[in-house]
Amino acid sequence: MSAILCGKRSNFFEDLQSSPASTSPPPVSKRIRCSSSSPVRFSPPRSTAAGGASSSYFSANLFTGVSFNSSALDHLIGLFPDMDKQLLERALEECSNDLDSAIRSLNELRLTSMENLESAASNDAKEVHVQLPDKYCAISNGEAASVQDASASEKHSIDKAEWVEHFVGEMMSASNIDDAKARASRTLEVLEKSIRVHATVEAAQSFQQENVMLKQQLQALMQENNVLKRAVSIQHERQKEFDDRSQELHHLKQLVAQYQEQLRTLEVNNYALSMHLKQAQQNNSIPGRFNPDVF
Repeated sequence: MSAILCGKRSNFFEDLQSSPASTSPPPVSKRIRCSSSSPVRFSPPRSTAAGGASSSYFSANLFTGVSFNSSALDHLIGLFPDMDKQLLERALEECSNDLDSAIRSLNELRLTSMENLESAASNDAKEVHVQLPDKYCAISNGEAASVQDASASEKHSIDKAEWVEHFVGEMMSASNIDDAKARASRTLEVLEKSIRVHATVEAAQSFQQENVMLKQQLQALMQENNVLKRAVSIQHERQKEFDDRSQELHHLKQLVAQYQEQLRTLEVNNYALSMHLKQAQQNNSIPGRFNPDVF
């Protein structure tokens, strides 16, 4: 009687295992109890049905895990659209498919990369600030100064949308109020550093633009100075020529005065000689008779 009862129970369990609506395996305690109290043994088809139910159970769990992984990956892609999909998958696998841990690790990774970028930008700004006097001297010497040295740091700047996404991600990843305050403080410090570096870069760019404008003005003034130098040299040559001619004219005037004085002296001497000749002719005793020695 007990064998028949156990046989009926085993057939009932076999029907439950072979029904397509059931996805869970039969209780192990019942199978053990039936097998111990009855000589009836499970046939191979029954074990096949149990294996099919077990495989369907594991396949359902596997499908559930895959769907959970895909939904978690989609959620991570929505939170971090700027990151690579392979990086998100690797972060999810390293965190054992824990979404909160993956978000926290990705936020820390983004914050670390942002701090590295900001430190690199600050170093670039410091190098630009140190190199400004040398560039100014090069501009004063007439050499060309590069304006695009500080523009490379602008590639590391983060726009408003990324800052908002990062802040929201940090707040979502916070576990409590203290963690949220710490994350907000750290994010605000990084934002302050970014703003400071951006302002320094803008000041350096404006200073370089001002130096370029001063260089252009200096070049224009140097050209005007060269023109004025040429005009002054030409005027100096003309003034020198005029002075030489004035000196020559003054010398000629002196010569004319000397010649006029000599002419007056010669006229006076000529007049005196003519008067002496006239007096000599009047004092001649024998007029019309000439001295024979003369002939």
